[in-house]
Amino acid sequence: MRTPLLLYGLALAVRALLIWHFPYPAYPDSAYYVDVARSLHDGAGFNVDFIWIFAEVGGKIPANAVLPISSNAHWMPLASIVQVPLMAVFGTAAAWASAAPFAIIGATAAPLTWAIARDAKASSSVAVGAGILTAIPLLSAVYLVQPDNFSLYQPLVIASLWMGARALRGQESGRAFVAAGLLAGLATLSRNDGMLVLAGLGVVFLFDRWRAWRSAGARVPAIPFWAAVSCVAIFVLVMAPWWLRQLAVFGSISPSTASGKVLFIRDIGEWNSITTPANLEHLLGMGIGPLLLTRIGGLVAAIAIYVTLVAGVVLAPFMVIGGWARRHSDDFRPFFAYGAILFAFSAIVSAIHVPGGTFIHSAVALAPYSYILALEGVAVGVAWVAARRKTWDAAAATRIFTTAIIGFAVICAVFGTLVVHAVWDQRRERAVAVAAALDTYGAPMSDRVMSIDAASTKYWSGRGGVVLVNDPIETVHDVATAYDIRWLVLDRGESSPVAGPILAGDRPAWVGPPIAQYDAVAGGGLAPTTSDPDLAVYPVCTTAGDDRCGPTP
Repeated sequence: MRTPLLLYGLALAVRALLIWHFPYPAYPDSAYYVDVARSLHDGAGFNVDFIWIFAEVGGKIPANAVLPISSNAHWMPLASIVQVPLMAVFGTAAAWASAAPFAIIGATAAPLTWAIARDAKASSSVAVGAGILTAIPLLSAVYLVQPDNFSLYQPLVIASLWMGARALRGQESGRAFVAAGLLAGLATLSRNDGMLVLAGLGVVFLFDRWRAWRSAGARVPAIPFWAAVSCVAIFVLVMAPWWLRQLAVFGSISPSTASGKVLFIRDIGEWNSITTPANLEHLLGMGIGPLLLTRIGGLVAAIAIYVTLVAGVVLAPFMVIGGWARRHSDDFRPFFAYGAILFAFSAIVSAIHVPGGTFIHSAVALAPYSYILALEGVAVGVAWVAARRKTWDAAAATRIFTTAIIGFAVICAVFGTLVVHAVWDQRRERAVAVAAALDTYGAPMSDRVMSIDAASTKYWSGRGGVVLVNDPIETVHDVATAYDIRWLVLDRGESSPVAGPILAGDRPAWVGPPIAQYDAVAGGGLAPTTSDPDLAVYPVCTTAGDDRCGPTP
């Protein structure tokens, strides 16, 4: 037990350092999960007083445009639920309390990787090395303590695939395959892609049956039929309470998909539009050539994300070598099946969303198995060279290369984290500046704000509101009117096309003079400015008698 405990301790220490360096939610997804967790902590249930994307309310302005709204029409609930216990003890203001559960849970991936490698008859050095790489996972390390689904999805997926492999090998096959279904269900509660894990298990079951059939009676199926049925049944049992909630609240188990915005957009800019059609006719109307290019682009983007964030580029060739060496291994068949389904899904179904970051969440679940294959690939490569160069000591060379890869992973993790944290800290400074401007002006906490990141605006300022839609200024006005928006936040780097003219001084009559304007300073930070700002906060006047939009603020 010493090795897995040490690996867990290493992984936990790495994640604790990440929290110490940047404990805050850094982008819309993580801010959303924290906002929902705060709502649960406060006894308000799955409800939020902001709209981060209009796909959550049908992809358009609803007939009854109200706030708060029911939450989680798009994202799953587990990443919010796990935050609540520590919030109950330390309060909602302690940012680290939201991040800590993800460090505690996510650190289990390192000893799990070690156990998977040992179960697959990998050498001790490969098992330990893969565990260390999972503890310090190159360029993806920075995401592992964000209050997001990364550190939930990863250990649940690899544990499910591990159980699937054990079942395929005939090791407690019935119970292992049922456990795989249970873990796939929990993974789906953290991220919708967990459904693909169940699909991968289905492929494993069919392969087992096909292999037995081909043997003409020489081999019996390793996975009993009852186990396959129970695997699906326990998956449904885990998911049923959430699906029933979604049906009761939204009338669909996948409300954002029902809006069409997930499946039928032509480019990521349409994701945040409420005037662009979101149906199959609109998607097919772009023509077969452009449609195929978007699918190819999604696949290329998914591969690039995997090779960069998971493999750090350098490990990719060794992963290929290790994968080829293990191509007939039952220990890796569930992983290969899930990986193939995930990449195919990313290319065919969610291609538009892949470059926007959705595949990053899925890619981290591929990392532990990939690291086992990479280190086995190193051993295979060294053995091949050693067979042709008699002066090589294969065992010593393998240790040297493995150590070098781990050192490379540490360097990637450190420098990658510093770079990304610097970017995230600049985003945080902008959000804090907006909150300070609203507080200084005396804006009531009940005032609603329109911004490109409504979830982060809520987190930092405490004020609800709606997302700035990617539509003409007339539509932006319609949204502001429907939701009684009082303030508009424009960020040149992230806002919709309507931001440019307003930031340059061409304001419509219903947008008043800015109460705060900032320029980005070289090297980070903000400085007040009087014209052509990078960031500004404006009053919005959509009701009669509101005098804040006169010639002076």
